[in-house]
Amino acid sequence: MTNGLIIGFGAACVAVLLFAEYRSESCARWFAKPAASAAFVALALASGGLESVYGQLILAGLAFCMLGDILLIAGDRRLFLAGMAAFALGHIAYACAFTTIWAGFGGLAVMAGLAVTLAIGATLQRLWPHLGEFRAPVAGYCLIIAVMTAMSFATTSPGGGAPYWLAAGGAVGFAASDIAVARDQFVKPEFINRLWGLPLYYAAQLVLAASVSF
Repeated sequence: MTNGLIIGFGAACVAVLLFAEYRSESCARWFAKPAASAAFVALALASGGLESVYGQLILAGLAFCMLGDILLIAGDRRLFLAGMAAFALGHIAYACAFTTIWAGFGGLAVMAGLAVTLAIGATLQRLWPHLGEFRAPVAGYCLIIAVMTAMSFATTSPGGGAPYWLAAGGAVGFAASDIAVARDQFVKPEFINRLWGLPLYYAAQLVLAASVSF
């Protein structure tokens, strides 16, 4: 299967997933979400993810995220915590991957780090009254997101330019999509959160998957 077909398959699965979320179709959700997640893992493998340390770490992150996606399907709060842990491991794997193409913290990376920290801090402040027993896990998760996203801007591309924009774009998209998940879980569960959050999340993961093709 070519990369284009994999991406097309993933996009189709996301469309089915959105329909399932809109109609609250549990069976379709259990099919479409793992299938869409399998697409970004398949894209990384097809793009040569096993051929470099960077690619292997990105693949590990994608696998953790796929596990997180599956754990979140049921909507159980205990499984949600396990899913958060899986996504946190995914973020950590991506951060480790970025160290293998490290360019150092230049001005852009520092500014990006500050912007990300402010954005995540403001988001956490809004979420705080709604988090209850999840306050400590969510705060720790937000810290991991901030570090991972800032590190993506301290990378260098295969051609020598910094940052590696596929890595940075995927990291930012992944971090932003987490806002939709948090709003849906802790503030107000509604379809609009999934309508923009799910496509952004899967697009970000596909970008990270494609970034392994040095």
